Amino acid sequence: MTSVHASSDSQPPRSSSSASTATDIAYIAVFAAIIIVLGFLAIPVGALGAPIVLQNAAVILAGLVLGRRRGFLTAAVFLLVGLALPVLAGGRTTIAAIGGITVGYLVGYLVSAWVAGAIAYRAPFKSNRGMAIAVLIIAGYVGLFIQYFFGVFGFMFRADMTFIQAWQAQLPFVLTDAIEIALVIAVAIGVHSAIPDIRRGRR
Repeated sequence: MTSVHASSDSQPPRSSSSASTATDIAYIAVFAAIIIVLGFLAIPVGALGAPIVLQNAAVILAGLVLGRRRGFLTAAVFLLVGLALPVLAGGRTTIAAIGGITVGYLVGYLVSAWVAGAIAYRAPFKSNRGMAIAVLIIAGYVGLFIQYFFGVFGFMFRADMTFIQAWQAQLPFVLTDAIEIALVIAVAIGVHSAIPDIRRGRR
């Protein structure tokens, strides 16, 4: 009587999904760490004392480089870390920011990373480099506008401002933020050129 034994060699090949997930986690962790480190750089500006920071640009960079899902998760991890540690600009926690005039920007971080990533990953990186750069530029500045938009409602809610007054309160930040976004767009273009696999399967 002949017995049949399943060979260990007959097992299906290991799926690459676990490796892909590990890579995603690594990217998210790295970008969240970058955002946290940049929180140590803050310049108070304007009558309300809301600072010029690099964290807002770094959040958008995460979206431009990682796409909408991983960019959103990066911003979420950053804010979750902020629940326990003072990693937000000016040495604040997420809890403290929720109680202040910048609460709207916290929501703006999440939404801007998602939207900037969604737009950026529509860029035709392989077929038309010029168009891809144009799409990244649009994605970056749309992300910045979204942060301002949510920031305005935070000012209205916490500082009892009108809609117009809240937009006027953004003016001291516009030029510096525009320059920061130009820089992160340049970085994103460089990353996509150097590491095209970063986009694989994340459209």
